[in-house]
Amino acid sequence: MAEEAIFEYLHSEIVNYILSKESSKENDLSALEYIGYSTGYRIIERLTREWPRFKDELDTMKFICTDFWSSIYRKQIDNLRTNHQGVYVLQDNAFRFLTRLSASSQYLEHAPKFVAFTCGLVRGSLANLGITSTVTAEVQTMPSCKFHIQVNRT
Repeated sequence: MAEEAIFEYLHSEIVNYILSKESSKENDLSALEYIGYSTGYRIIERLTREWPRFKDELDTMKFICTDFWSSIYRKQIDNLRTNHQGVYVLQDNAFRFLTRLSASSQYLEHAPKFVAFTCGLVRGSLANLGITSTVTAEVQTMPSCKFHIQVNRT
């Protein structure tokens, strides 16, 4: 339990540190996303060390939703949807970094600060597994969050 509190504290301090620098808001979120990207790229190596290679993209996404998410956030993704054409939507109904924020609509504008790291985390982990993607997050009601993954195919 103590490591969970430390993880949440570290995340909030990273957000505060990045946002306290004098630069535009867009650059701030990209810095948070990049920190998440490099973290996810490294973490996935350790998590998949004993796993056989995934047979396809859907198996990789299922791994992200179950084992990867459980190792980071101590729970699985609540819902995974796909159109089978490279678009995936991962829904977490009680996203860890949003549960401590108030559910009122005035805090909805602050939500992107708390999901940017995780967007990078997912993008970095997928990149290390050979899937180039774009990851965005959508928060309509607190603390629920949807992560949209668009696989970039060339």
